[in-house]
Amino acid sequence: MPTDLPNLLTLSRIAAIPLVILLAYAQDGWGDLGACAVFSAAAITDYFDGKIARERQLISAFGRMLDPIADKLLVGAALMLLAGLGHLSLLGLLPAIVILLREILVSGLREYLASLRVGMPVTRLAKWKTGFQMGALGVLLAGDSGAAVLRLDFLPISLLGEAGLWVAAALTLVTGWDYMLSGLRHAEAQDSRDRGTARHPS
Repeated sequence: MPTDLPNLLTLSRIAAIPLVILLAYAQDGWGDLGACAVFSAAAITDYFDGKIARERQLISAFGRMLDPIADKLLVGAALMLLAGLGHLSLLGLLPAIVILLREILVSGLREYLASLRVGMPVTRLAKWKTGFQMGALGVLLAGDSGAAVLRLDFLPISLLGEAGLWVAAALTLVTGWDYMLSGLRHAEAQDSRDRGTARHPS
């Protein structure tokens, strides 16, 4: 049911997006800190919604459908904000592009495999990717201005965030390649079945 706690947590990630955008648009230290806090809280729900659903046996088709959508909307919005507001260097844009393209790739693969009634389970490496990705995006949303508010401006916050984004992008390439190979195997198997059906119609 949409009103189950895991699904409400998933919906909260989508609801957090406009607030993250409004806070980031303030373009000051407190706004950046607020955007980081809201984004980080929303990202943490990605862990708890699945955990609660499994423990309480509240796994639903609605949740399975919405969970990856909420994740991609939150990540996509954060990446666009960081790029649009100039929180990424030219080099930092590269891992952001890789991550965004991977999200589009995986969405397409999931849609295709769903038509074959084949699931695409999340791997342990993909979970590590998500952890680095969410952590890096939160740090970048806070940025140097947020660090200055907390008197942590001696730390290279933007540099640390972009380093984390590069790690996430590297993991993104590995997991994206694995998903692509899985999709190709299923596509080839389906083509073989289709050719066999064409040769031997019932």
